[in-house]
Amino acid sequence: MTIDPPAAPHFDQAFRARLYDLFGWRRDVRRFRSDPLPPGLLERLIEIGCQAPSVGLCQPWRFVVVDDPGRRQKVIENFESCNRDALKAYSGDLSIRYAALKLAGLREAPCHLAVFADRSTGLGHGLGRRTMPEMADYSVVTAVFSIWLASRAEGIGMGWVSILDRLTIAGILDVPKDWRLIGYFCLGYPQADDDRPELERVGWEGRRPAGDFIFRR
Repeated sequence: MTIDPPAAPHFDQAFRARLYDLFGWRRDVRRFRSDPLPPGLLERLIEIGCQAPSVGLCQPWRFVVVDDPGRRQKVIENFESCNRDALKAYSGDLSIRYAALKLAGLREAPCHLAVFADRSTGLGHGLGRRTMPEMADYSVVTAVFSIWLASRAEGIGMGWVSILDRLTIAGILDVPKDWRLIGYFCLGYPQADDDRPELERVGWEGRRPAGDFIFRR
């Protein structure tokens, strides 16, 4: 028996305008309130992430919710160590400006989420990964971005902490050796909302127009 596919929804102009607002107001949040997330919300956000596209339908995303205070403290210590090393790469005024930046909300955020890519997964039978195995990593990034947008729609802020040593974090979280850290994220209610990145607001860097990044061949 043939089952007809469901009718595709119609997204009108009002919906598209709201969607564009969602993209514009998605920010990398580093300043959180300590209020806990509602029960079940994180799991619902992860379910949305799992609807993201993945190469060969291999679904390589692996989500580690970090609740243990001892592991969180070790992550914070790794961030602080890596951040001190990063500061050494700058000099003069840039060094002073870097030292003043708030680059993570690890202590304040009620939720820590580490996201890994399992490149060894048998799901998808290797389709699309033989010439570009890194497509598994990129697939996980699409899941992360889906969670980011869904979080913003729920009034939840999300911040990506990249100043970490990926092997050290994998060891702290005791994950399989085949898993590759894609990102470590803080989630929680932001202290304030803004449609501009914090790094732009403090003058670290400015956003360029899209035309600067378009090339035609």
